[in-house]
Amino acid sequence: MDAMKDLKKMRKKNSRHFTTTLSFSASLPNDVRGVYADSICAVKYSNDPYKDLKLSILEMIRDVGVRSWEEMEELVYCYVVLNSSEIHGFIGDAFLSLF
Repeated sequence: MDAMKDLKKMRKKNSRHFTTTLSFSASLPNDVRGVYADSICAVKYSNDPYKDLKLSILEMIRDVGVRSWEEMEELVYCYVVLNSSEIHGFIGDAFLSLF
């Protein structure tokens, strides 16, 4: 029952359309260069896209070693291009929560 309450709180907090399962990530865009060019994309089915995206973003920052704002912008671009518009709000919220 607590899980249902948490889900309702998250829906209200994010104030975005939320389904019980969302999928994100596919293949890296051809125009990605630099530190992300050799990255591998994974498909993820999620009941909590905000949490999973935030963890994924933190993992990428750590593993790739993001050192500049340009690299961070490229990472945002990758997440937006790889994912459906249905979860772009979660992507934005996840990135903004890091600062």
